[in-house]
Amino acid sequence: MFIDIHTHAYHPKIADKVLAQLEGHYGIPPVGTGQIDDLLARATKAGLDKVVVHNAATAPAQVVPANNWAIAIHREHKRIISFGTLHPDYPDFERELDRLWRNGIKGIKFHADFQGFRLDDRKLWPIFEALSGRFVIMLHVGDRLPPEENNSCPAKVAAILRDFPQLTVIAAHMGGYLHWQYAVEHLIGKNVYIDTSSTLAFIDDATLRRIFDGHPRERILFGSDYPLFDPGEEIARLRRRLSLRDAELERVLGAAASLFPTPK
Repeated sequence: MFIDIHTHAYHPKIADKVLAQLEGHYGIPPVGTGQIDDLLARATKAGLDKVVVHNAATAPAQVVPANNWAIAIHREHKRIISFGTLHPDYPDFERELDRLWRNGIKGIKFHADFQGFRLDDRKLWPIFEALSGRFVIMLHVGDRLPPEENNSCPAKVAAILRDFPQLTVIAAHMGGYLHWQYAVEHLIGKNVYIDTSSTLAFIDDATLRRIFDGHPRERILFGSDYPLFDPGEEIARLRRRLSLRDAELERVLGAAASLFPTPK
C-alpha cells in the first residue's frame, strides 16, 4: 500500500483563504484547489492508495471543530487517513483523545510554528504521555529562524524522544525544514520517522544523501505536503534526486503502511 503521509485539505468555504496564507508564508504558489477531490485525483494519478490529511488548531477553541472535520472526512473517504489536532492550552485533551480514538483517528498533528507554542513547552508533556503507545504524532519541524529561536527544531524533537521513548513520532520535512544540518546532528539514525515533504525542492544533494543513507530506510516516509506540492511531481523528484531504483522508491512509498495496520 502506497501512502502520502503528509497532505492537507480544506473545507471549500476556507480553502482559497488558506492557500493565500500558505503562499504568503512560504512564498510557494500552491497547486490545485486544496480541496479533497483535487487531492484524491492527484493521489490517483500518482499511483497512491491512501493519503494522510493533517490540520492544526491555532487556538484552543478550534480543537473540537477541527477534529470534527477530521472525523467527517475520515468517515466519508476510505482513502483518507485523518490525523486530529490538539493545542497545549486545550483543557480536556484526554477526553478529546478518547473521542478521536472511538472515531477511528489514530494520529495527532502538532505545528508549533503555526499554533504559536514551543515544542519544549512543558505543558505538552502530559499530552505526550497520553499519546505514548497509542497515537502516532506528526511534528512540523523547522523554519527560517535559527533553532534556538524557532518554535520547533530538531533538538527539541530529540528531547521529546528522550523523555517519551514509547512515543511514535514523525519529524516532518526530513527532520526539519531549512534545519537539515541540525536534523543530521540530532535525529538521523535515531528512533524517529521522517518524511520527505517540503524538502526535495530545497535541500542540497550532499545533505539529502547523508540523511537518506544515514537513517533506517523503513523510517523514511513519502510525503508531498499537498497543496504546496503535487504528489506525482514529488515522487518523480524523489526518484530523480536520489537516483532510486523501482524497488527503492516503492519501499519509501510503502513505508508508512506499517503505522496503520489493517484490523483483522
